[in-house]
Formats: sequence, structure tokens, C-alpha cells
Amino acid sequence: MFIAGCDIGSLSAKAVIMKDDCIVASSVIFARPEPGESARVVMGDALEKAGLTMEDISCCVGTGYGRNGIPFARTVESEITCHGKAAQWLKPQVRMVIDIGGQDAKAIRIDETGKVVRYAYNDRCASGTGRFLEIMAASMGVDLDAMGDISSQAKSPVSLSNQCVVFAETEIISLINAGRELPDIVNGLHKALSHRVASLARSIELDSEITMTGGVAKNQGMFDALQDALGVKLVRMDTDPQIIGAVGAALLAGQKAAGNG
Repeated sequence: MFIAGCDIGSLSAKAVIMKDDCIVASSVIFARPEPGESARVVMGDALEKAGLTMEDISCCVGTGYGRNGIPFARTVESEITCHGKAAQWLKPQVRMVIDIGGQDAKAIRIDETGKVVRYAYNDRCASGTGRFLEIMAASMGVDLDAMGDISSQAKSPVSLSNQCVVFAETEIISLINAGRELPDIVNGLHKALSHRVASLARSIELDSEITMTGGVAKNQGMFDALQDALGVKLVRMDTDPQIIGAVGAALLAGQKAAGNG
């Protein structure tokens, strides 16, 4: 039986197809303006990779910012539920998930079954999100995907005083004009963001087994900065951290298809 999960975020759309507890195919695309279009394109790509059609899918669960616009989802679940479910399935020892998405950041405590027991999130300010990094990368004229490598070259990281996106962008431009090295600025940016996210995680009490999910987790500079801010070694996902929400949705789809959810 083939099952699927579709995660429509504000910046990207993800789809995962599974069978017998194995990921058969996945896809990640930039989000389109309309959630339904994002869903059709990303799922179509995943289906093509798997050599399947939508008729082959027994059940699909939707999640993410645009979940209610997914036309082929049997039901929808929150990103918090899906990230918790997938994190425990992929790394059974994990008891806390930190997900930095395009429009918000979440800290999620889970039990040994992946059930969410407590969570906190920031969706009122962009400074703790992937969008913040995207805006800052544009202001520095660097590729977002290159920020991790650039950050690793830092020799004297700057300390950013502003958390607000508007003021932080102005501060970064001032630092560039003052002749500060780009790696030092990027590294300082990662540290500023990681401290904000770490404060969010501490609000629900830290655990020793923490993982990081979402597209930002692929940024090694941010991954390292968050480890330092938390004071713990993060559990690294072997699976692409950007598709974790879609994996969780697919796992829940499997339960529903089997009549257990």
C-alpha cells in the first residue's frame, strides 16, 4: 500500500511517498502563490519519481501553512504533530524537535511514541525564522545555500544588537560598509538567530536528545550555532530535514489507511 504526505509551507512545498515503512520518493519545490498549485506540482513530481499516479495512493495527509488548500488530502494535521511523529520514527531517542520554518520557529517536546506533550512557537516576528535568513542573505548579496560555508570561515564573529528584521538589515549593511568581513557577519547572524530559537526551546525545558528539522537545518553554520546556544549536541537526521513534516504526514496517512487513525 502506498501512502503520502504533503507539506505546503510558506517558502517551500514538500511531498513524500512511502510503502512498507520505506520512503519511495520525495520532492521539494519553491512554493507557488496558491497552495493547491504547490501541492499538485510537488506531488506530481514525487509520483513521477516513483512511477505512480494519484490513484495508486491509498491515503494522503496534508500539513503545513497551506494544508487546507491541498485538494487530494484525505485529512490534515498540524506541522507540530507531523514533525513530532516523524522525528521519533526516524530517531527513536529524540524527545525534543526544533523546527525552523519559513514563517515560524517551533520547539516541540514528544514522548517515546512521538506524541506531542508540550510545544512553543514564534510566529509573530520573522527574526526567528528561515525568512529572516533569506532576507539577510539578500541584503548581503549572497546565496542562501552558501551561508553555512561562508559562516565556517569566520575569524571574529560580529555581535548583532538588533533582532528586528528591518533594523538587523540596516545593521548588517552598516557592518559591510564599515569593512567587516562577510564570514564574520554571517556567523554573527547565525548566532543571533540561534539564541532566539534557544530561548524558545528553554521555555518548555530542554531535553538531552534534541533534533533540528526544517530547511534551515541543512545550513551547517546554523546547526552549529544552535548546538552552541543550547549547550547540547544535536541529533542529526539522516533523512533530508526539510521533508520531515511530509514524512510525519505520510506516517499518519498510513495509520488512517489501516484504520488506526
